[in-house]
Amino acid sequence: MALQHVKPGEVIHLEALAVERGATRTAALVKTDRFEAIHLVVPAGSTIPPHHVSGYLTLHCLEGHVTLGPSDIELGAGDWVYLERGDHHSVHCVEDARLLLTILFDTPPAR
Repeated sequence: MALQHVKPGEVIHLEALAVERGATRTAALVKTDRFEAIHLVVPAGSTIPPHHVSGYLTLHCLEGHVTLGPSDIELGAGDWVYLERGDHHSVHCVEDARLLLTILFDTPPAR
């Protein structure tokens, strides 16, 4: 069963979400014309290839360890980083990781 998007004012517990789903699947939590939040699950040894998004983005490492390229930014549990819109980046997962990815759009993304 697909995870439903969170409704405004609804409280979820990301740790419980990870336990409930076995922390094995990435899930879009919220998606609007201006904002997107994703619970990103990345297994150790995997890489998300270089790409960019049209909005500003933040990554909060909830657990594990990842490296963001091309700048070799290291994120461990509890670390948070902000990237400018359009910044090219990749994600290499050093150890199983869960991240909260937030994207803020200036204008609605093209559909």
